[in-house]
Amino acid sequence: MATSYPMTRRSALKLGAASAALPLVHIRTAGAAGKLSVGFWDHWVPAGNAAMKKQVDAWADKNKVEVQVDFITTMGSKNLLVTAAEHQAKTGHDINTFLTWDALTHADALEPMDDVMARLSAQYGGVNDICSYMGKSKGHWIGVPSSSGAQNKGPCGRISVLKNMAGLDIQAMYPTQDVRTAGADGWTYEAMLKAAEACQKGGMTFGIGVGQTGDSVDTAGSLFAAHGAELVNAKGEITIDSDPVRQVLEYAQRLVKFLPADAVSYDDASNNRALISGKSALIWNPPSAWAVAKRDNLPVAEDSWTFPAPSGPRGRFVPYVPFFWGIWQFSKMKPAAKELIEYLCQRDAVEERCTAVLGYDLPPFESMNDFKVWEEVGPPKGTVYNYPVRKSSGQRAHVAAYPAPPDIAVQIYNRATMPTMMAKLQSGQSVKEVMAWGKGELEGFTR
Repeated sequence: MATSYPMTRRSALKLGAASAALPLVHIRTAGAAGKLSVGFWDHWVPAGNAAMKKQVDAWADKNKVEVQVDFITTMGSKNLLVTAAEHQAKTGHDINTFLTWDALTHADALEPMDDVMARLSAQYGGVNDICSYMGKSKGHWIGVPSSSGAQNKGPCGRISVLKNMAGLDIQAMYPTQDVRTAGADGWTYEAMLKAAEACQKGGMTFGIGVGQTGDSVDTAGSLFAAHGAELVNAKGEITIDSDPVRQVLEYAQRLVKFLPADAVSYDDASNNRALISGKSALIWNPPSAWAVAKRDNLPVAEDSWTFPAPSGPRGRFVPYVPFFWGIWQFSKMKPAAKELIEYLCQRDAVEERCTAVLGYDLPPFESMNDFKVWEEVGPPKGTVYNYPVRKSSGQRAHVAAYPAPPDIAVQIYNRATMPTMMAKLQSGQSVKEVMAWGKGELEGFTR
C-alpha cells in the first residue's frame, strides 16, 4: 500500500521531468483530432501491458486521437509520486491510475465521473461496496473502478498438504462450480486455527504475516471484519473497547502461536516466497505467487488451489484491492478521456485483458465474474476458479478499517494498526495491553 509524502514545488518539477523518462507508447493516427496522455499501472504480467496497448491503439485509430501511454511502476512508490507531482503542478497526464486510497487523496483535483459510472452501471449492474467507498467523494464518483490491477487476497493453499496434515480437501470444498458444499460451510476461522496448528506441527507453517505492509494489513482486516471488530465506526467514533474486538484479539492470541517466527518482519514478498519455496501450507494472496511457482517450481503450482476466506461470527470477508482511473480537472481532453475509459471498461475489453494476465485482474462489475479464464487456467485446471467472488461463497469484498471515515481509515491502514496489534500479541503482550495501545493510536488518528 502506498503512503502519502509531502511534496514541494521543487520536488514536483523534478518528478514531472523524471516522468518523461518513463516507458512510453505513442499511438499516432492520421488526421488526429487531439492528443491524449494516459498513465497506466505497469502490470506485473508483461502480457497485461501489451493487451492494454492493443486496445488503446484500436480506440485511438477509430477516434482519430493521438494517445501517449506511460506504464508507471509502483516500485519505489513511483506511481504515488507521479500523481502527487502532477496534482501540485497541475500538468501531466489527462488520465491517471489511482491505487486504493489515492483517488480520495486527490479528490479535489479530479473530474467527477458520475456520467460514466451511470452508463456503465446501466449496462453491467453494480460494483462492490469497497469500490463505492474508495471511489466516491462528497457523493460523486471521482474515479472509475478499473479491472487492471484489481485483486482479491484470499487463501491459496497446498492441496496435498492441507489434505494430509489438516484433513481439509479444499478442491472438494471449493470445486470449479458455483455451488455451496458442506465442506465450505465448515471452513471457519476456528477450522483455520486447527489447520494452522496441524500444519505447523508438520513443518509447513501458514505463511501469514503481521508486518507493516499491505498483505499483512489486508489479511488482518478481513479477520477483524469477520468478527465484527470495528476499531472506528462509520461515524468516526472509536469503538475499540468492545466485545467483538476482545473476541478477535483472543482468537488472534491463539493463532499467532502457529504463525512463522518472523511473521512480524513479513513484507509483501515474504508470503509469496513461503509458498513458492514449498515451505508453506497456505498464504493469503492474489494468484501472483501461484503464477511464479508455475514458472519456478512447477510441482508447487500443480498442488496449489485458491479458495474463499473462512467465515467468522459476522460472515466471510475477502481482502480486496481496487484500482481507479481518474481524470485531472486540468485536462483539456476530458470528453476523449471519458470515452477511452468507458471503452476500456466494456465487457469484451475487460475479458480480453483478464485472459491475457491469466485471470489476475478482477472486474469491478460483479456481473463479469463469469469469465471462462478462471475455470480454464492451470495447472491444476481451475486453480483460480474461486479467486473472484462467486455467489455461492457468501464472501464480501473488504478493505481494512472499513467502514471508518476514509480520512481515518487510511491512517489505520497505512500505520498497519491491526497487524501490529497481532504482532504485540505474538510478542507476549496481553489483550488488555494491546487494546490500550490501540486506543492511544486511534485517538491520534481521530483528533
